Amino acid sequence: MYQVDFKKPIHIHFIGIGGISMSGLAEILLKAGFQISGSDAKSSDIIDSLIAMGAIVNIGQQTANITDDIDLAVYTAAIHEDNEEFTTCRTKKIPMLTRAQLLGQIINNYKYSVAVAGTHGKTTTTSMLSQILMEADVDPTISVGGILDSIGGNVRVGDSDYFVTEACEYTNSYHAFFPYISVILNVDADHLDFFNGIDEIIESFHTFAMNLPDNGALIINGDMDCLPKVTRELKANIITFGINDTNRYYPKDIEADENGHMNYTLMVNGKPQERIHLNIGGTHNVTNSLSAIAVADLLGIDREYTLAGLASFGGAHRRFEVKGTLGNVTVIDDYAHHPTEIKATLTTAAHTPHNELWVVFQPHTYSRTLALFDEFADALKGFDHVILVDIYAAREADTGLVHAKDLALKIKELGTDAKYFSSFAAVENYLLLNCKKNDLLITMGAGDVYLIGEELLGK
Repeated sequence: MYQVDFKKPIHIHFIGIGGISMSGLAEILLKAGFQISGSDAKSSDIIDSLIAMGAIVNIGQQTANITDDIDLAVYTAAIHEDNEEFTTCRTKKIPMLTRAQLLGQIINNYKYSVAVAGTHGKTTTTSMLSQILMEADVDPTISVGGILDSIGGNVRVGDSDYFVTEACEYTNSYHAFFPYISVILNVDADHLDFFNGIDEIIESFHTFAMNLPDNGALIINGDMDCLPKVTRELKANIITFGINDTNRYYPKDIEADENGHMNYTLMVNGKPQERIHLNIGGTHNVTNSLSAIAVADLLGIDREYTLAGLASFGGAHRRFEVKGTLGNVTVIDDYAHHPTEIKATLTTAAHTPHNELWVVFQPHTYSRTLALFDEFADALKGFDHVILVDIYAAREADTGLVHAKDLALKIKELGTDAKYFSSFAAVENYLLLNCKKNDLLITMGAGDVYLIGEELLGK
């Protein structure tokens, strides 16, 4: 594998530079003095920002973009071997790394590196921990899979030994990471277009955990049935968190305030600590915050900075993000695209003042929708009104085996008002006619469903 010498900047070309993670790595390297070029299918604010920093970005991926002065090319899992730039790099014998391999090499440059993994909650937890480290003024470098207002984007380049990043299990990309501290928030059945069932997913997380050095630490959800399988043979320190009092870190006296924000007494090794005040809702965020506290304690961060960081964190974009109000209807956007995440969002909504609860759900990928069809229906039936729009294909082709209208019919059979619309405009018109005063409207999914809420608020 090609090894980057970060003391000797070179020309690196990113195939698919506009993605949230690729753009973050490009920014880190730009600020380290590297010459950065790249390409993507379409322009965006992220690309405009990279260009302003000095990157050369072409819209459209073609052979001409691969110039002879490129020393290394980096590509994402979404890039296939028939991609023009990919094949040209091969022909020209330009060294190539995956996005994950490059991130893994960047991680190795930091003494106190933290990789946050899990099927759900990675962005929120990484953001929580980032907020704590910034409150402690340790000048961390941060790579998060969403937009965090406090750092003005998805990346922050610091000048210290602290580095925090998300670690995604899809295509086993996090197996290229060898951090000092790993966090595993949860292990659930997802990405079934790649993994062959839950047992393979558990084994994947086990491999990730085994990448830790013997003097490192694994912060892991101790409430999981798969805990012994994930942690077997691990020599690194194991620190558990969770709702149950069998964990080292657990909450007591959880309650939601009038805004739905969660508060609890922190318990460590059975002893009560401070009262934790979160600026976000949901029991799942209680457990997310416990993992962030555990990491901060391990890094020696004074608890006062941890408390202040958690209290000031108002959530990352697209994580139960309040977008505005429309005629006394509160519009919220959420990234949930897995049944477990939908149930967590529903719990958060239950603590938020409202009359009736509406959700516009955009299923994400055909494989996930088909594999978890019944689980999606069961999760969505908890809303008062469910509107389905077409499945967001992402990296997949339509198999013809499942359709969003099938999911709407299933939810309706379970006794919940559910409808399917073939266009965003039709959804917007229906909502304008039917949402009432003090209703709560959530646009939900990992695709572009958020545009519905933004269009409504624009009206």
